[in-house]
Amino acid sequence: MEPFLKWAGGKRWLLSKADELLPDLHKTKRYIEPFLGGGSMFFYVEPESALLSDTNKDLINTYEVIRDNWADILAILEKYQRLHSQVFYYQIRSSRPKKPLQKAARFVYLNRTCWNGLYRVNSKGEFNVPIGTKSNVILHNDDFEQLSKVLKSVNFEVCDFEITINKAQKDDFLFIDPPYTVKHNLNGFVKYNENIFSWQDQIRLKESISKAIDRGAYVLVTNANHKSIEELYHDCGQIFRLNRASIIAGKAEARGVYSEIVIKCW
Repeated sequence: MEPFLKWAGGKRWLLSKADELLPDLHKTKRYIEPFLGGGSMFFYVEPESALLSDTNKDLINTYEVIRDNWADILAILEKYQRLHSQVFYYQIRSSRPKKPLQKAARFVYLNRTCWNGLYRVNSKGEFNVPIGTKSNVILHNDDFEQLSKVLKSVNFEVCDFEITINKAQKDDFLFIDPPYTVKHNLNGFVKYNENIFSWQDQIRLKESISKAIDRGAYVLVTNANHKSIEELYHDCGQIFRLNRASIIAGKAEARGVYSEIVIKCW
């Protein structure tokens, strides 16, 4: 199934290579993803049982609302489609709804109509991305009812990645796509996160992954193609280099093809 959100650093590009990289899913038990974002891999796998988490509480709320109340959020988004304009966009952006349903509708609306589907907040945690060129709030391939059915198998949590990874047991499949911080450098993706993901977090992540591997979990990690990352994960498994296209950069000359690494830990 297609993801319903666009997400910076998302892994839609990886899905064409997924069959070569994934473990035998018939041998796995639960799917676990601690940096959920747009959930491309989850929707590709469509597992019977899953634990999905992120530190972004508004993101997790959106998934939960679609799972539990898909018809009502769809009705609001259809209304937003009729009202969409530059004035309406900034009204919604500046709004602070309290109820989960309205929060989720705002989240999806902004994701689909802001610049490049980028999620970015300022130091106060306020979404500050300008309006984009896309005007479709409802997409031609939307199927919120089916989304709800796929998400019924999921337990969601708002928490640090280490808490989620520590729950992985033998034969669980962990897909881990963290922010791409590298040693001695703050990589571009870090600035899209409300909280900085530091090199110490990368070390803590690797230590959590090593423990999950020791417990018998299958682990697939994506990360920056950088010497410091290779050195960090040298003892975890096979490292592959893959290319992806990027369109997130504001200037055309900054866009292009970038290399990432994927680590198969089993």
